[in-house]
Amino acid sequence: MKTVLLVDGGYLRASVKKAGRVYDNAFLERFCPSCFVQDEYLFRIFYYDAPQFRGKVALPVSGNDTTFQSSDKWLDQLAKLERFAVRRGTIGFRGWRPKTLPISGAPLKDTDFEPIFEQKGVDMRIGLDIAMFSDKQSADRVLLVSGDTDMIPAMKHARKSGLEVGLIQLPSPTYGLHATLKEHADFVRHVGWPEISTTTAT
Repeated sequence: MKTVLLVDGGYLRASVKKAGRVYDNAFLERFCPSCFVQDEYLFRIFYYDAPQFRGKVALPVSGNDTTFQSSDKWLDQLAKLERFAVRRGTIGFRGWRPKTLPISGAPLKDTDFEPIFEQKGVDMRIGLDIAMFSDKQSADRVLLVSGDTDMIPAMKHARKSGLEVGLIQLPSPTYGLHATLKEHADFVRHVGWPEISTTTAT
């Protein structure tokens, strides 16, 4: 059965870090193939993510400028792996929030706040690819690593087009799948974590 795996990188990253594990390309190279079973032909793994924010913004208390620097070379390297395709969204800076609540009565410092980043374009790209597989009948089964209910319209379209849609349930203590997501999937597949990597996280 010709099967594609679609991975929401932001969702998977948060889940992996919640489980206290290293998230890097070595992890992805082991985890993604483990989502397939014996009767499935691994056609392609589509990985969706946004490069980390790069730019200059004003700090919340002092007003001084701070610069965020990052590299997206890891996405270039991931795209070179066998059977992997990378789809890139964008990320924007949306302000600051307190690291702890309630805020103490002491004078606030810049270090009392953490940045808020918002990822855009990933959900749309996942939905468009699912629609493409459905309309072109280029896959028999779609496996989805995502907890976003915005995926439901694309999932419904795929099933109406004759594709099977499966959800990947990540192991505890990560996030459970929303009931409405399960309602629009043909099955839920439980997977485990691969061996812990000792390489540097992205």
